Amino acid sequence: MNWRAAIDTKIIHRPKYLVEDYVRKLSFVNAGALEWGNVYCIDYVMKNMKSAAPFFEIGSLCGLSTNIISYYRKKYNRTNDFYSCDKWDFGGGERMYLSPFEGTGVTEKSYGEFVKQAFISNVKMFSAFHLPYHIEEFSDQVFKWWEEKKQITTMFGQQVKLGGTFSFVFIDGNHDYEFAKIDFENTDRFLEKDGYILFDDSHDFATCGVPRVIKEMKQTGRYKVVMKNPNYLVQKIN
Repeated sequence: MNWRAAIDTKIIHRPKYLVEDYVRKLSFVNAGALEWGNVYCIDYVMKNMKSAAPFFEIGSLCGLSTNIISYYRKKYNRTNDFYSCDKWDFGGGERMYLSPFEGTGVTEKSYGEFVKQAFISNVKMFSAFHLPYHIEEFSDQVFKWWEEKKQITTMFGQQVKLGGTFSFVFIDGNHDYEFAKIDFENTDRFLEKDGYILFDDSHDFATCGVPRVIKEMKQTGRYKVVMKNPNYLVQKIN
């Protein structure tokens, strides 16, 4: 049973939605797999953030969540640097995006390039006031460079030196267990105390590997659940 069916049968509480006109209109033209409960969570983080450490988005697709984070960053006058990463490689577990198009001539390469160009166009249009530091690479490589404090050139030509802690990480990369687990473990290494993590597709009825990561995270005793909306927003307590 998925979470929407669970709502209908009153097994779980209804998520809290924040449907601002900006985000609603943005979603008309910026493709993306948006869970509207995530918008409420992002607003909560930006409203309650007490740190100037960077944000990091793992997995960007067409840039919808990137632009939403940028919007709420601006709305609450946050000066935190904003990093994102996606390599738009749709092999392996990410082939689920391609399966409906099999037999149409759409290939992994053409699909990936199309989504990448959509991201570039969308972010240049709607986050022109503060372009994110986007790194076209897998998240585990970005974390390695982050540990090395590597100087890099981003997709948009910015020169930045990586390193330090994060105050907020949105984990929305490959949702298979082994990948989601690595993303959490890497995030945990660099997330500061009181920092937030929002896990996409982590609701209790998800069929991917993220709920298993949530269960293991809870067992560490180092995180508290801020809300399930229906996805998990958590905060590091020690």
